[in-house]
Amino acid sequence: MKKSVIAIAATSVLAVCVTGCMCCKKGEGMNGKEASVVVKPFGKTKDGQLVHQYTLTGAGGVVMDVIDYGGKIVRLYTPDRTGKAIDITAGFNDMAGYETFDPYFGSLIGRYGNRIANGKFTLDSKTYTLPTNNEPGGIPCSLHGGKKGFDAVVWHVEPLAEGETVGLKLSMTSPDGDQGYPGTLKVDVTYWLTPGNVWRIEYQATTDKATPINLTQHVYFNFKGEASGDILDHELTLFADKMTPVDKGLIPTGKLASVKGTPFDFTTPHVIGERINTKNEQLEFGGGYDHNWVLDNPNGKLAKAAALFEKTTGRTMEVWTTEPAIQFYCGNFMTDKVPSKTKGKNLCYRGGLALETQHSPDSPNQPNFPSTILRPGAVYKTTTEYRFGVKE
Repeated sequence: MKKSVIAIAATSVLAVCVTGCMCCKKGEGMNGKEASVVVKPFGKTKDGQLVHQYTLTGAGGVVMDVIDYGGKIVRLYTPDRTGKAIDITAGFNDMAGYETFDPYFGSLIGRYGNRIANGKFTLDSKTYTLPTNNEPGGIPCSLHGGKKGFDAVVWHVEPLAEGETVGLKLSMTSPDGDQGYPGTLKVDVTYWLTPGNVWRIEYQATTDKATPINLTQHVYFNFKGEASGDILDHELTLFADKMTPVDKGLIPTGKLASVKGTPFDFTTPHVIGERINTKNEQLEFGGGYDHNWVLDNPNGKLAKAAALFEKTTGRTMEVWTTEPAIQFYCGNFMTDKVPSKTKGKNLCYRGGLALETQHSPDSPNQPNFPSTILRPGAVYKTTTEYRFGVKE
């Protein structure tokens, strides 16, 4: 896809407004909507870095608010079956929320999404130690890149456009030794919002030393609306007939298990709450669903990984990815102590769900899992799409 940087007047139908914000617009697309990117200040980090919010308006009706701090999706508006668009993702209205509660809402995750056992791995005969920042079952691990992962840095952002598709290119460099990982890692992540209401994420990275990498997005969905109850009534399909069982520290055992005949079988649609209280060791370890499914996608091409549906609004979503696995997390650690973006309302237990496309957790320590090692001269590339729609 040919990319144009909006802020540099990429085509004749683009303009830059300077009345308090940067507003980069394109012509009308589907449903009479005008695709655009609008930029404005969002706040400052505790150490004084300025954070910006980028509002992507898609020609098909989806609108996304993204901040350069962690590449976080602050708001995501999609239409229901009546055409009414509301915010369907968890987030915060200010930097204080993100820096105080840190639930990875809507975040770009790296260097390594998910868990690495005991914060250690061995690569080319050398053992590396990472900071541990999570202790499920009382067992320490390094989660989502460590104590300061990619979710907690300010990325460089360029607004983009191609036809009626608008986007953002987010870039950052992780130095050698960052959170214990080897190699200087250069990362580009591009968000695209298409006229067909597809949010496409393109990940790319290079390194000067061999290093593990497993980038993902940790957006939390609730199709009834942000702060509108739990997600147990959402209907989920996962195109995976195997999952990776975990120990009580939520680290994979290294085995693959068939989902057939278990509460983990989403090969046909099931309501999330239907079997969540079944007596099952894996559900007990995760406090519900917080597990990795191995996708029926052995060739690494873009393929359907999941489908989600909520009957009262008619909202649907398909997840497509080139990745070999997906983590389904149903908000087991969410509480009503966390404020929502809606004034006077807090979030709730299981108030959002995440579908994180990825390589399997702890792959650097699991020789039977597909490798996550990126070496000099190679290019890490993956793609994930969230395709939004409605069902009558």
